[in-house]
Amino acid sequence: MIDAIRAGSVASVAQERDPPRTVPSARGAFAGELANAQAAIGEMRFSAHAQKRLQDRNIQFSESDRARISESTQLAAAKGSREALLLMDRLALVVGVPSRTVITVMEPHAGDPAVFTNIDSVVVVPDSGA
Repeated sequence: MIDAIRAGSVASVAQERDPPRTVPSARGAFAGELANAQAAIGEMRFSAHAQKRLQDRNIQFSESDRARISESTQLAAAKGSREALLLMDRLALVVGVPSRTVITVMEPHAGDPAVFTNIDSVVVVPDSGA
């Protein structure tokens, strides 16, 4: 190595030892993520907590119900909402609007107190026949 430094420049030795590095393009990864996000618009997710609540109470949503939840979430998003309470049929759903995620689902019972915090909007979901 000492002979190489004497005979040539330090830069030429460094080039022989360390091949040029290329930085992987983040552009391709970003484009893929963007395409996935655009495809997911309209698609709602349910948190593990919400899924457990639905299972424990034997509540099932039809495709029509899911479309109503999605449309109501989109209405809340158009108004700038971040956390919305959706009142649908006999259910109350707390939704994280930007992530389009149902956080929890409950069936309020007459006479039982129900307090919702950190909610910035309420959407009364229209009937499926409306």
